[in-house]
Amino acid sequence: MSLSRLISGIIAIAVALGMIVVGGWYFTLGFGVIIFLGQLEYFQLVGSKGIAPAAKITLLVSQLLLITAAVSPKLTDALFPITGTFICFYLLFQPKFSTIADISTSILGLFYGGYLPSYWVRLRVNLAPETTYSASSDTVTASSNLPLNGYWPPSWSDPSSFPEGLTIVLLAFSCIWAADIGAYTMGKVFGRTPLSEISPKKTVEGALFGVAGSMAVAEAGAWYLGWSSWHLSGILLGGLIGVVSLMGDLTESLIKRDAGVKDSGQLIPGHGGILDRTDSYVFTAPLVYYFVTLLLPLLP
Repeated sequence: MSLSRLISGIIAIAVALGMIVVGGWYFTLGFGVIIFLGQLEYFQLVGSKGIAPAAKITLLVSQLLLITAAVSPKLTDALFPITGTFICFYLLFQPKFSTIADISTSILGLFYGGYLPSYWVRLRVNLAPETTYSASSDTVTASSNLPLNGYWPPSWSDPSSFPEGLTIVLLAFSCIWAADIGAYTMGKVFGRTPLSEISPKKTVEGALFGVAGSMAVAEAGAWYLGWSSWHLSGILLGGLIGVVSLMGDLTESLIKRDAGVKDSGQLIPGHGGILDRTDSYVFTAPLVYYFVTLLLPLLP
């Protein structure tokens, strides 16, 4: 591993952890910058194929989706089809007749780069009520103790007393990191069987170790947080995150392969572009959100 890759990776993790912990509008605005840069890379890849999507208007309304996710998640669900319709109408009045590819890549950019990532904002900013009760510490912890709805833990000794949105996002990100590290390192050592022609370096063995790593982290997190049926809930969440994060990685690889490029950009030294580092997070966001809000309460 090159020094530049190591340093940029450490900085990226530190920034991500800071955003997650502080939450509130700090997380929303910081996430908005990441989404904006990632969508720029996406539209550059699309443009290399000679397609002319509604890039500017899609970039704008995607930021609107993130803001509404921090204010009212239900409003985000309503805005998504409305903004998609507006983008289609916008393409009707271009000087040059738009193509099916122009329309479809615009809507994909909104869905992939705006709507799906908005679920991370819902999880961190809008998941829990104003206070979160911790049975392990018998305390009630405010989910906001800084301006702009931000939060800083009064004590780091009891992570289970953190606001629910913070613990869930930290656990989900940890599962993704475990899946990435497990797949990369163990794939290097034991990888023999190619997983897919879309990404020739990935192996079946690496993918299995990645999913196993995600499951191990989720299992430990479910036990520590005292989830209902923690044996089952941890295995389910970790397995789902491990598989879906891999699918997200392959999806971005497919887009790059079609565009004929190795990396989505060169913004992060040694790592490529924003999309290269965030592809595993896109499809996992709604999965984690609905697992926590719909499935977890049903478990005994």
